[in-house]
Amino acid sequence: MKYKIFVFASAICLFISCKKNDGTTTDIASGTVINVDKTKFLSAGLSEPISIVSRTLSNGTTADCYKIVTKSTPTDHNMGPWCPSNITDDASKGGIWIDGGNVYDVNGAFVKNLATFYHDTTWKMYNTTTGVITKTLTQADCAAAANPNVGAAYKNYCVECLPSYVSTLTQTIYIPVTPVKLSSPVSFGNGPMATGPTIRGIAFNGVLFDPPAPTNIILAAYTLAPFDDAGGHINLMAGYHYHAATGMSTKITQTDGHAAMIGYALDGFGMYERLSASGAEYTDLDASRGHYDATRGYHYHVDKAGSNNFINSLAGAYAN
Repeated sequence: MKYKIFVFASAICLFISCKKNDGTTTDIASGTVINVDKTKFLSAGLSEPISIVSRTLSNGTTADCYKIVTKSTPTDHNMGPWCPSNITDDASKGGIWIDGGNVYDVNGAFVKNLATFYHDTTWKMYNTTTGVITKTLTQADCAAAANPNVGAAYKNYCVECLPSYVSTLTQTIYIPVTPVKLSSPVSFGNGPMATGPTIRGIAFNGVLFDPPAPTNIILAAYTLAPFDDAGGHINLMAGYHYHAATGMSTKITQTDGHAAMIGYALDGFGMYERLSASGAEYTDLDASRGHYDATRGYHYHVDKAGSNNFINSLAGAYAN
């Protein structure tokens, strides 16, 4: 599979402060601040051109923000498959599952061995005679089985929601054109009464980096909702979205061996792959999973794919 590769160059300002032609502002006191570059987004994944609107940020200030209306449909890789059809199917017929920090291929053997994997004989997601795996087949099945309050009727179902179910869905997010670093990070909201944003950011193809998948709730209902090999699956309300960064979406390679860029966080700071081009882990990340360098300014490195996580908090102000 081929991906579009982009490269951006750094520039150095030699004065106390300066503004470059690309909108990047640099000063010695606060370091390099890199503006969001809307040209990095793939237009095919957006339902309208990116525009600038004025929004109130979480720190109370007003700022120019990019309004991004996404189709939540990647144009740089295929979606699916998610659930294999038979216990004899190989990994190409199914997606992945993440558990305990690890990534597992959801092939037929994985589904067959769920009772052993989870040490619970209640798991039996296939016909013992034919080997056919029990999975959702309609949009109504998807809506019922993906519900947190799923009933016994969908126990031992592999949940597979299809792109056709959300083909007209769009989502709108706002990202500050110029990121604003805060003195303390903003925690994400992870519940119905929680404050703070839930979306972590957006990939260059327009697909959102979502909060951790509620795997405990999914498993408690004896269902399985696999992600595809790109780390994404479909929710009828959220459309196609990512829960893991597996390296399949568009990335922007760096000329200095730094990890490739994969998108922007909700506060406008760049999101980069976990490892450098040579495979090295970054050991100086802060609590948000970010750090600073003179070329990229402050930016994040996403967590490993098996973690069910991208970044831990926002270091900057986000648009309300």
